[in-house]
Amino acid sequence: MAKPYPVTDNDFEEKVLKASHPVLVDFWAEWCGPCKMIAPVVDDLAGEYDGKMGFAKLDVDDNANTAMTYGVRSIPTLLIFQNGQPVAQVVGAVSKGALKKHIDSVLDA
Repeated sequence: MAKPYPVTDNDFEEKVLKASHPVLVDFWAEWCGPCKMIAPVVDDLAGEYDGKMGFAKLDVDDNANTAMTYGVRSIPTLLIFQNGQPVAQVVGAVSKGALKKHIDSVLDA
């Protein structure tokens, strides 16, 4: 089953911006309670959407440049990138159903 893969400031362009399919990036930190709450949801969705969408995790403490580039001010922030651009944003620990709506809106566009 597919799992989210880590990305960093150094490989963000290659793994996310140049991806041939949409990629959901979970901006998180180890100390963030809501980040830990949404992590299993992101894990589940990575399996459900395997082959349709990539799922990545970026630790904002270790990769502040990318977080600043995309204006991430609170975590968890989930950004969906398509063709090198952010096309959807979810801030906070939301339900699986709410997150699926955002994913489906990008995939169905």
